[in-house]
Amino acid sequence: MHGRGALDDKGPLLVVLEAVENLLAAGFTPARDVLLSFGGNEETFGAAARVISDTLHERGIRPWIVLDEGGAVTDAPLPFVTGTAAMVGVGEKGIVTVRISARGEGGHASVPPDLTAVGRVARAVNRLSPGTFRARAPRAIPRMLGLFAPRSRGIGRPLYRLLAAWPWLNARVFAALGGEAAALVRTTIAPTRLSGGTANNVLPSEASATVNLRLALGETVEGAARRLRRRIGDEAVSVEVLEGNDASPESPSDGPQFALIADAIAASHPDAVAVPYVTMAATDSRYFHRYAPATYRFAPLMMNAEQRASIHGVDERVEVSELARGELFHRRLIEGLPA
Repeated sequence: MHGRGALDDKGPLLVVLEAVENLLAAGFTPARDVLLSFGGNEETFGAAARVISDTLHERGIRPWIVLDEGGAVTDAPLPFVTGTAAMVGVGEKGIVTVRISARGEGGHASVPPDLTAVGRVARAVNRLSPGTFRARAPRAIPRMLGLFAPRSRGIGRPLYRLLAAWPWLNARVFAALGGEAAALVRTTIAPTRLSGGTANNVLPSEASATVNLRLALGETVEGAARRLRRRIGDEAVSVEVLEGNDASPESPSDGPQFALIADAIAASHPDAVAVPYVTMAATDSRYFHRYAPATYRFAPLMMNAEQRASIHGVDERVEVSELARGELFHRRLIEGLPA
């Protein structure tokens, strides 16, 4: 099945509805209430999910388990690891949008001052290196590595066992690797927009940069803004938080809720092992996690690297057989709910 949203998130939406309709058609009654919550604006900060979660909280409804999009079934999740893994997000990085701005003397570009507004903002952005935030491994990462160790070949087996036993070492190694590995263990900083000036030969009186941060578990919006100000170290530079959410707490990966997800995965994808990890993208579940300690992020579809790269891009597609597996996952999940 080809089309925008086949993986993110029309396919995962479809299999939820198919599972519920099939159970209803069979006359099945779940052991506890099952609520379906679908917001249409997650990509623009999820106002619908915030209202829904707040409303449930105000009514005294505390879900026993919350399951949202996030991880998926994948092959070769890390170097040296063999087989397939169902990556279940037990925590979610926060997201913050910050504007860094400075004012300066306007005028003709032929007589510039030593430091213009643009130069001041550029210097501030340059000071925000990848090491601005300390690396630390959340509980899910050592557990993930411990599960991968026996499924690894060559040096991967002793390496992952070592990193699983020493979280502080794990954090340093992942940070040194860069890319996705580093993003798992520390807050990332990405300048995304620069603004300043209206003409090629005129000094702008104001310049700004927009910076996107993904907060590591344990970080807060307020704490991140303070750290940026300290790292920039320039009182003439303003750091303004435009929008943001704290990183979510970490849900347990050794409780009955995670076990229920693992059992459903065993039915839909019997060759995959359920593995906890940290979701780096934003999902609606960040609003539910405020009130429901057992909140997880997993789409029960097999997605290889090429398919994941097609999300929000060209030729997004999902295997029809995976839609059938996804429906089976949700049926087993609902059937397995305890009273």
